[in-house]
Amino acid sequence: MSPSPKSTIETALQISDAVQKQSGLLTQPKAVWAVFFASIIAFMGLGLVDPILPAIAEQLHASHSEVTLLFTSYNAVMAVAMLITGVISSRLGIKWTLLTGIVIIAIFSALGGFSNGIWTLVGLRGGWGLGNALFVATALSAIVSLSNSGTAKAIILYEAAIGLGISVGPLLGGWLGAMSWRGPFLGVATLMIIAFIGLLLLMPKSTTPNGVKTRTSLLDPFRALKHRSLLVFGITATLYNFGFFTLLAYAPFVMGLDEHGLGFVFLGWGILLAITSVFMAPKLTEAFGTIKSMCMMLILFAALLVVMGIWTSTQWVIIAAVILAGALLGNNNTLITTAVMNAAPVERSTASAAYSFLRFIGGAIAPFTAGKLAEIYNPSVPFLVGAGFVVISVLFIWVNNKHVKHVDGISSSH
Repeated sequence: MSPSPKSTIETALQISDAVQKQSGLLTQPKAVWAVFFASIIAFMGLGLVDPILPAIAEQLHASHSEVTLLFTSYNAVMAVAMLITGVISSRLGIKWTLLTGIVIIAIFSALGGFSNGIWTLVGLRGGWGLGNALFVATALSAIVSLSNSGTAKAIILYEAAIGLGISVGPLLGGWLGAMSWRGPFLGVATLMIIAFIGLLLLMPKSTTPNGVKTRTSLLDPFRALKHRSLLVFGITATLYNFGFFTLLAYAPFVMGLDEHGLGFVFLGWGILLAITSVFMAPKLTEAFGTIKSMCMMLILFAALLVVMGIWTSTQWVIIAAVILAGALLGNNNTLITTAVMNAAPVERSTASAAYSFLRFIGGAIAPFTAGKLAEIYNPSVPFLVGAGFVVISVLFIWVNNKHVKHVDGISSSH
């Protein structure tokens, strides 16, 4: 006896449901994957220059603190530009904001590849930061709005793109940088052209419901920071990023490795960052809640920076600590991004802009400060100061716990 059409349809629907439950994160529209790929390339820019920092210092006759300004100018421009991303994207639309960001990154990274002085390069990295701000702030909104698997999974996908970009960046940077320090800059420009074509072809024109655009103003991110929970997470991120960028911008100078060696160390760092941000962070949230998990990761990261500060001259300790830090940072990035998205009753793009503005201020101050502290005192001091800032971030969450504890209830319901 052959099965009835009705039972066949029911069986097919059950199989479809089962497949969707198992691979909800991976069954995304093509547009999501286009943004995902472009995000990987955009975040390559963060770690791409890591393996070539010592080479740039040597070949452009620059001090370590001058070279760390490549991170400072990039993050400072990004911080300020984050405040205008909402205004621009509400007028251009998500697709054209992303494409504009990509074009700016391609132009400034290519110009960086042809520059001949450290100060020119620092200025051009600032321009790169402007492009990255337009892209990064909008990419999270794009993935969340285009995804068919809910906010929590969309954030995980975004964090995976960050992790992959940050991990592949140093490897590519080390490989291209071994030929010339100019290679990584020209490499990013080329990859950005590929990302541009992908987004142009695959992304729909409108990503807002029914094509309706809500225009935002320059004051929206500041208004959003009136919500105490969002302000708490933003300041926490400023303090935490001080430690993050001390490790990222300063550690290459004390490892004593060539471009290839630095590329492999930061590849290990980035792989752990990517894996933990996607697979481990959600499990930590389920087991302990977002806030407790975040504090746990921050305390462990501070301890790791103290270890790096005590054994700065022991090469294997620094290498192992940098790689291990990837796991702690990957977890924390996902935890804090998820918390921010659920912190206040404001649009996600506005919340992201306000939070990112504060976060990248920490990322702008830390690199140059680390380089200067090492020049004035000794190579251990930057790591110990970085650890101090991370500890303060934990104390700040603890003092303001009543303003942020509601996030756990929202996270668990998603």
